[in-house]
This record gives sequence, structure tokens and C-alpha cells, in this order.
Amino acid sequence: MTSKEWSRREACRMLAGGAAGLGLGGTDLLGVRNASAQGAGLFSLHFILASSMYGKMPLAEILPQVRRVDATHIDIWPKPHGNQREEMEEMGHDKFAKLLDQHRVKLGMLTRYDLEPFKLEDEIKVAGRFGARVIATGSRGPKDAKGNDLKRAVGDFVEKMKPHADAADKAGVTIAIENHANALIASPDSIKHFAESTEKVTGLGLALAPYHLPQKPQLIAELIEALGPKLAHFYAWQYGKGASEKMPKEDEMLQLPGRGPLDFKPLLTALRKINYAGWISIFMHPVPRGVPILPTAEEVTAAIEKSRRYLAKSYAQI
Repeated sequence: MTSKEWSRREACRMLAGGAAGLGLGGTDLLGVRNASAQGAGLFSLHFILASSMYGKMPLAEILPQVRRVDATHIDIWPKPHGNQREEMEEMGHDKFAKLLDQHRVKLGMLTRYDLEPFKLEDEIKVAGRFGARVIATGSRGPKDAKGNDLKRAVGDFVEKMKPHADAADKAGVTIAIENHANALIASPDSIKHFAESTEKVTGLGLALAPYHLPQKPQLIAELIEALGPKLAHFYAWQYGKGASEKMPKEDEMLQLPGRGPLDFKPLLTALRKINYAGWISIFMHPVPRGVPILPTAEEVTAAIEKSRRYLAKSYAQI
């Protein structure tokens, strides 16, 4: 699904909701405006909140935080990074839907790295029921391929994904493959091959995580432009000092935009250049996984909001 198709589909969903859809607030209204102005050069920052940032806090505690970071949609994560996907099943979908309505929040994304990309059939149905438009997952294939072998391996993976992508597209969903470390889709070259291989494949795109790339703003910006409409999700996430070992909290937090050294202006410029219509996750991983990035929900929200303001300020300076 292209960025333009994605925006048009989301706009139709919101417009179909009539007054109820319009009551969801500024970000959704901007989404409609963005969809109607494709090709006119209009670009806005649209944020989504990742439940994993709150560790294993309950949904009832996380959902009130969504609108405090200028978002209306949530990305639900499973174990080990969170447990909200499991909680969603335990409470039942009807009760979950009521909880979303109570806090005027929509399910926008499901993150399922725990499922292989070829085992998303049931998750596509869940996403379709709730109107979620992205499922994020990882790639499968040789991790050390180079040159022509890499290009061939990426092409083979995309070919295997086509029936799954078709099922997702029919449900109004895009499967977003993250460029995760130690995976087939990880290097800049693999990302470019992926963009080329999926050019005519609907329902399949890439979730770009700068954390897993060389921390060179111009390189990352070039990859954003190479992806163009195949960019299905963007993680506002930098390497900082990493997230694999325990370290002082102030060092761990360097993964967040505005805290570590990565300049996000070139990245935002590239997003504007391709008229990116998807969501931005302000993101990091804590050590160990499964704990909140800070002790309380209020502190987590404040940290995310600080980074959101940094991104908004950086974009305003472009």
C-alpha cells in the first residue's frame, strides 16, 4: 500500500465515522487534511504512542497518556517488551474496545516481533476489526548475505511475503518490516533492495529504525527518500549509547530524540520531501526489557513529550 493510498484509506475511515470521527481531535483532523492534500506538499508530524515505553503497566494506566503526547492512536506490544497485547486478549476485545472509547483513543498499530512474518493471519484479522493500519514485525532470511546474494535473498523474502501482504491489504493493513539488527533487512543496502522489490507490492512496507543504522543523518535521510511510499512507519529512535547493557539511566535515555547526538532535522526534511503520511513513534528500549523507561507513567509521558517538542521545534526550523 502506498503512502497516498494509506492516507486516502484512513481519511475515508474517519469521514465514514461522521461526527464521532471528527470528535477525536487535532491529529485525526490533520490526517484528513493531509490525505486531501497529497501532492500539494503538505506534511505534518503524526505521533503514535508505543505501549512498551510503559513496560508492563496496565492499559487502564497507559491509555490516558496517549493524548498527552499529541497522539490519538496507540501501538500495542506483547511480551517481553510489554504485556498489553496479552492483556488485550485476557480482558476480551469488546472490553478493550470500550476502554479505547473511554479514553478517546484508537488502536493504530500492533507490534508482533514475537510472531514470524509468515504467521500474521490471525493478527491481521484483529487489526482489521479495530481499524489498525500497521502490523510491525521482523524479516526472515540469511543474516550475512552480501552483494548479489543479498539482493536475491531480499527478493525471495518479498516473494514469500506477497500472499500475506495481499491478505493484509484486503483488511486495510500494512505489514511493516523493521530493519532490525542481525536480520536479513538490516543494512542500508538491504533496505534499498527491499524498496525496489516491494515497489508494486501492496500491503507491505518498511518500519525504519535509525537506531539500527550507522548514526549518519544524511545516510538515514537518503534511505527515507529511497523508500518513499514504502516507508510504513518511522521510529524516532537513535543509538545513543545502546540498549543491550545496563547503564546509568541518563545514558540509557540518550536513545530518545533531543537527548543523544543524532540530528533529526535531515530526517524530518526527508520525511517532508516524500510527504510521509504515516506515524512517528518516539521510542527507546530500556534495560532490562519489559520495564518502563522511567518509574511512573507520568515520568514516561513527560520524557516522550520532551522529545516530541524537540522534533516539533526541529521541524519548524527546516
